[in-house]
Amino acid sequence: MADKPGNPTLYDVAQAAGVSLATASRSLNGSERKVNQAYKDRVLAAAEALGYTPNLSAQAVAKGASNTVALLVSDIADPYFSSIAAGVVRAAAAQRLSVTMAATDRDPDREIELVRVMRGQRPQIIVLAGSRFVDDPKRAALVAELSAFARSGGRVVIISQKELPFDTVLVDNRAGAAALAGELLGLGYHRFGILAGPENLLTARDRSEAFIGRLAEAGLTPQTIVHGGFTRNDGYEAMNSLVGASGIEKLDVVFAVNDVMAIGAMTALRERGISVPSQVAVVGFDDIPSAQDAYPALTTVHVPLEAAGERSIELALSAPTGKPRVAEVASTVVLRASSPRR
Repeated sequence: MADKPGNPTLYDVAQAAGVSLATASRSLNGSERKVNQAYKDRVLAAAEALGYTPNLSAQAVAKGASNTVALLVSDIADPYFSSIAAGVVRAAAAQRLSVTMAATDRDPDREIELVRVMRGQRPQIIVLAGSRFVDDPKRAALVAELSAFARSGGRVVIISQKELPFDTVLVDNRAGAAALAGELLGLGYHRFGILAGPENLLTARDRSEAFIGRLAEAGLTPQTIVHGGFTRNDGYEAMNSLVGASGIEKLDVVFAVNDVMAIGAMTALRERGISVPSQVAVVGFDDIPSAQDAYPALTTVHVPLEAAGERSIELALSAPTGKPRVAEVASTVVLRASSPRR
């Protein structure tokens, strides 16, 4: 078969296979309408010989949706979100769906822009994984974009707090943080510092507030609280700020509201010659894979992140009930070498 210059079209495939355009289309796009197997074999052979690839955008328009899941995460470099993504990809693959992913960088305007772009690609499902914000002025605009997508037949699932009127996989940040504080009290810790993350991020706020609330039940208050960003480098800088402001000798444990911050904090302490945990213990939250490999191994709160990703696809593909549903994933404290008994 002679090579055809340029990008081959569906018409070229049909002509080469000696079938109608409709038969070629049904053979290649997974149509539920049956095609004679001999014709289908001819079409597939012709498509391979010509190097034809289907126009997925055109197929999405014709079908009303593509076989894709659009996943939006806050930070693509954060192991928290890569773990969620692994669960989403695994569950989507089991349903023969592919996943596209983009990062919002915790920018509400960027998030809305990406939702708008994703809607244009006609995915079956949009999953938003990432904390919501305190008093978010962009909330109404985001809800409007997602609602328009849902009205067109798409499914929306949120992985975070129950702040938006869509199906939600809820991470119980408050219960996990309170349980961690209780475990540390039981181990003999009494002088607490907190690297509390951004004040306007609900995940950070919920974790720090619940931790502080459990200390209050024991008649204690944190010695110092430092707010900042939510990344490894932010944890590093926050710990340096904490040491410079109050001196680490006033503390026997520091709680960072996520693991990457805790790992950055331990690096800052190590560079200052401060030993973890003999001089001060450090604990985190999330139980990302590298928490076990940190030195010393990091005490944290385990969140089943991959399971949360899988659950989001299960929710999206299950029959709707007419009102938003909540699927909660439980968190559990994991004690490791970074917080020995005092």
